[in-house]
Amino acid sequence: MTPMLRKGKVVSRVPVVRGWSRSSPRPFRDVSEPRVNKDPSFRRSLALFRAFMHEQDDPESCYSLLARDAADQVEAYGGSVSGRTVVDVGGGSGYFTEEFRRRGASAYLFEPDLDELGEKPSDGAVVADGYLLPLQDGVADVTFSSNVLEHVADPQTFLSELARVTRPGGLVYVSFTNWLSPWGGHEWAPWHYFGAERARARYRRRTGRAAKHTLGENLFAVHIGATLRQVRARDDVEIVSARSRYWPFLAETVVKAPGIREFATWNLLLILRRCPP
Repeated sequence: MTPMLRKGKVVSRVPVVRGWSRSSPRPFRDVSEPRVNKDPSFRRSLALFRAFMHEQDDPESCYSLLARDAADQVEAYGGSVSGRTVVDVGGGSGYFTEEFRRRGASAYLFEPDLDELGEKPSDGAVVADGYLLPLQDGVADVTFSSNVLEHVADPQTFLSELARVTRPGGLVYVSFTNWLSPWGGHEWAPWHYFGAERARARYRRRTGRAAKHTLGENLFAVHIGATLRQVRARDDVEIVSARSRYWPFLAETVVKAPGIREFATWNLLLILRRCPP
């Protein structure tokens, strides 16, 4: 996701425009009610890691698995998405949107980059600015954003927009790869620890092509501690859970350890609840 974006361009049959509304939402279950294990197994983490290793040569398997896993996480905190409205912001090729639809949700994809949508965009996909979504206030039961926050120049404005389109009591799912994670440099990780420009130059030498991401343009150094402080200071959302997205154990504990969390968390998952206006 980039700061300067095209807004509101529908790229398939179902337009989603400002003024779209929905029926009265049914309440979410109490998140304290046990449903599925929120600390998944080591086997799950290993399967995701193996899939990531084949992201370039087998993206279908990688992102389909990640989409199923993310939908499981949403349902772990909010119950079944069947019959609910899910807004996927920055969902690229639509793997997450399609997985939510398979589970019975009315899911809609908003993606700023037409190229990211691929040759066959998800039905109803809209090219839209994540800072200014073409939706009324409070239309979504779940607002979902996977690995987008590190690609926006103004994370707080982006989070404000996610909260705005989520109904009171609804959930906001946000995950991002923090800068000091071993994967913080994305395709040129872990060499970002030695400087972004040096890492980009190495990537070009090794692959013969320019890196997709440039620090300060479409990739930003987002940190866990600063993000948590900013989110806790907000009055439009409350934190339900702050945890490592992929760790198989102590996923919330590692996020509570200043300093260590910036390296060990790998990818921060925030489950937020929209507060009443």
